[in-house]
Amino acid sequence: MLLRLNNLPLTTSRRPALRCLSTTAMAVSMMSLAAISQADEASLLAIGVAPSAQRIGEDIATLAGFGTRHTLSETQSDTRGIGAARRWIKSEFDEISAACGGCLEVIYVSGVVSGTARIPDATEVVNVVAIQRGTRDRNRFVVMSGDIDSRVSDIMNSTDDSPGANDNASGMAGVIETARVLSQYQFEGSIIYTGLSGEEQGLNGGAILAAYAHEQGWEMQAVINNDMIGNIRGINGVINNTTARVFSEGTRYTETPEEAGQRRSQGGEVDSASRNLARYIDQMADLYVPNLDVMMVYRLDRFGRGGHHRPFNEAGFPAVRIMETNENYNWQHQDIRVEDGIAYGDVLEHVDFDYAAKLTALNAVTLASMAWAPAPPRNVTISGQVSPSTTLRWEKVEGATAYRVHWRLTTDAQWTHSRLAGDVSEFTLENVVIDNYFFGVSSVSERGMQSPVVFPGAAGAF
Repeated sequence: MLLRLNNLPLTTSRRPALRCLSTTAMAVSMMSLAAISQADEASLLAIGVAPSAQRIGEDIATLAGFGTRHTLSETQSDTRGIGAARRWIKSEFDEISAACGGCLEVIYVSGVVSGTARIPDATEVVNVVAIQRGTRDRNRFVVMSGDIDSRVSDIMNSTDDSPGANDNASGMAGVIETARVLSQYQFEGSIIYTGLSGEEQGLNGGAILAAYAHEQGWEMQAVINNDMIGNIRGINGVINNTTARVFSEGTRYTETPEEAGQRRSQGGEVDSASRNLARYIDQMADLYVPNLDVMMVYRLDRFGRGGHHRPFNEAGFPAVRIMETNENYNWQHQDIRVEDGIAYGDVLEHVDFDYAAKLTALNAVTLASMAWAPAPPRNVTISGQVSPSTTLRWEKVEGATAYRVHWRLTTDAQWTHSRLAGDVSEFTLENVVIDNYFFGVSSVSERGMQSPVVFPGAAGAF
């Protein structure tokens, strides 16, 4: 098989041990070892370059053109305010659905918020949700989200122009474009494309959709939030269009005291489902998105700040944030003005559409790969203390015809070793000492599509 790492061809062996490769190349090899089918490999390579920078730019311009999308802004106008913006987003999803023969179910999911510092009066916070149902695991979902709303310097100013071109028309445009690309394919699992409201006013839309997902009994196995994916010019002077950050929590928010005790004994601080979702995204970038490298940031979000993946983490769902590597704080959360020769404001000319398309592609290949793959294995356990060997056990999942056991040094960022275990629910790694490594298991389909790796115990469960 021929793999592409940042535009350079890399031929890899399918042998379990690849000691001659660097850590990065070994991480790439973990997906190749699944012997993915040529048809799926071709599809993922095509998806990795499919998002259109031109269409994304046009959608960002349209969203910025609504003047303000503040959560408390106008809802009745057809041309200004968040009401007009969300109706336009729904119309785009409806048009995409019509083009694929009705493959998307497009709905609003809303809730009323009041009595908070940023939403003092009763306000309906409305999310736009497009669901592409899977052919087999219809209740298993992977999600891509972007934020609809925008703001200026005063968080309560709902009337002044707030184009929010990068924050976060870029992420919302990426969601719409991903729906255009992936609606041309069918998947075993289901995909959700959503625009969330109320992010700047307290992460309200995410909390509303997470609660709705629980009510519906959805199996949410990945939420990928995109918040600012279009800026390449950092306030630090760096100009970079070849990297992206993925933020993920380590210890899961919903951990119980009993689970914390198990984690303290067995590890898992850097192996939550969200963290292993981030590793999966990193692999997708290396394999399928030309000239893009992922920086995995071992933190829920930027220092002291928040994003719309957090409410999903707090509801117990694996969730991460994808965003640009170098932010420019003069161009976010600012009134549009020129002051002391410095231009402030989140306007269209600061967005790099090609870069936004590249990060959109990263989302698209990740969603496609996970939706084609089986669900991650369930109830993974491990044993092997005071023993020369390590044994992993798990529950089989529908659609998996084999399972792969992974391990890495405890200080390594990526899974570096793996072995195909076959269609079994237990596997022993002979003479691999449990004390020296971290371990996990992924499920593999008949066509070689592979799920994220699951770390044993509650700490890593999807």
